[in-house]
Amino acid sequence: MDHSKYRYDQQKRLKEMKRNQVVVNLKEIRLSPTIEMHDFNTKLKHAQRFIGDGDKVKLSIRFYGRMLAHTDIGMETMNKFVEELGESIIVEAKPKMEGRNMIAILAPNTKQ
Repeated sequence: MDHSKYRYDQQKRLKEMKRNQVVVNLKEIRLSPTIEMHDFNTKLKHAQRFIGDGDKVKLSIRFYGRMLAHTDIGMETMNKFVEELGESIIVEAKPKMEGRNMIAILAPNTKQ
């Protein structure tokens, strides 16, 4: 067997595998507990575009000052956002508080 031909075929297969692999990026969308409807819809469209491209989305809400006493409002906002995205996503990490931030991670639903 010709060793150089074997190496050539092996390199060719590696190039083909690299060409077919998909890189998944993590995009972040920042919300506010007191977000208005138009801003909410704009960020929703961005998230739909990211999910459509096959990227994961990290939702985050930063609480300032007295907002920390009303984390339930932030949770409602985040749940509404996830609900609006519907069946096109899978929730990888449910919304949870990490210090002053509430974070959730969404991934595209590949079974659809």
